[in-house]
Amino acid sequence: MSQPDLWFPKRWPASHPDKIQLYSLATPNGQKVSIALEELQLPYEAHRIDIGDGDQFDEDFLRINPNGKIPALSDPDGPGGRQILMMESGAILYYLADKTGRLIPRRDDGRYQTLQWLYFQVGHVGPMFGQFGHFHVYARDNCDHPYPHKRYKNETQRLLGVLDKRLKDRDFILGEEYSIADIAIWPWVDALGRFYEAEELLELDSFEQVQRWHRQIASRDAVKKGREVCPVE
Repeated sequence: MSQPDLWFPKRWPASHPDKIQLYSLATPNGQKVSIALEELQLPYEAHRIDIGDGDQFDEDFLRINPNGKIPALSDPDGPGGRQILMMESGAILYYLADKTGRLIPRRDDGRYQTLQWLYFQVGHVGPMFGQFGHFHVYARDNCDHPYPHKRYKNETQRLLGVLDKRLKDRDFILGEEYSIADIAIWPWVDALGRFYEAEELLELDSFEQVQRWHRQIASRDAVKKGREVCPVE
């Protein structure tokens, strides 16, 4: 029986109000949360937010995420057993890991390492890879100056170098333990080839440890399923 004070967007009604509600699209940031939900085997209901049609500016969606970005999440069984509305993919990953006690080390030193690399993705990998993709794919007809493309290409390669060094002699970002740090970073690395088709330009094969790590995570069943939730089309 659902709580009497639960709230759900009218435009995206909940068929299963007792489950986590995910509002997303299969962009790199969107994939982060759907992959985590699949890895954690948490029951959830997904709602596709078409950012091309402006769904993210719907009044009900803005109640969940005032910033008008995907993904967003509602958990009817949040802290204290009360509903919680969540925005920001990095915060959602941490929330889900903390809720379940999985995909994040229990020891303080391991948790802090996880948060370091989670913030590395949020503050560097996401913004820089995203800007590279914007100028490489979407802004070609609107910007003929070479500077922004060159800047974000160089920064993307620099960050790949940081990852490559980190992954030397490590299976995953933290070592042997797969975590939300890997889940946060992986879709953005995947996007460089799958979305942006920039394998040759970025010389992705030269980042051997990143490529090995990318293939290893791509083979996981939860990743295969989670990356396709709320497809971009």
